[in-house]
Amino acid sequence: MADAEGRSRKTSAEDDMDLTPMVDVTFLLLIFFMITAAFALQKALEVPPVADDQAASQKLDDLEVDSVVVRIDADNIFWIGAPKWDEEQKAPSIQDMLVTLREARESLRGKSAKLLVQANGDSRHEFVVAALDAGSGVGMEEIRLMSYEDDEMDF
Repeated sequence: MADAEGRSRKTSAEDDMDLTPMVDVTFLLLIFFMITAAFALQKALEVPPVADDQAASQKLDDLEVDSVVVRIDADNIFWIGAPKWDEEQKAPSIQDMLVTLREARESLRGKSAKLLVQANGDSRHEFVVAALDAGSGVGMEEIRLMSYEDDEMDF
């Protein structure tokens, strides 16, 4: 073959690119990133089974008497109440809820720490999980979860 100036162009095996080293490097990088990847550990809450007769015999007032209550309304706003507080405190964000829940836990002073999470049926699941995680994080020994609809409870 000749180009425009009349020089002959040689085609040889040197013109072809050998991809074997690039494939080797790619596999080495893949193995490196797989080994060094950090895997997230998931938390788990232990939930004991509830007998049907036990669930029916408990009343809401009995559960709230000595428990810190985290209520999540339909607008995903947290309302935290403690036995020694006169009224519920509003916590519009997860961080505010965590701070307020820690204060409620400290107000119990030696009593067994019980948490009751009341979630509206229209609240988002992530806010319910955040309340459960926060209760576990501040050291609540017993955590209960219940759901309600707007017409079932008066506030």
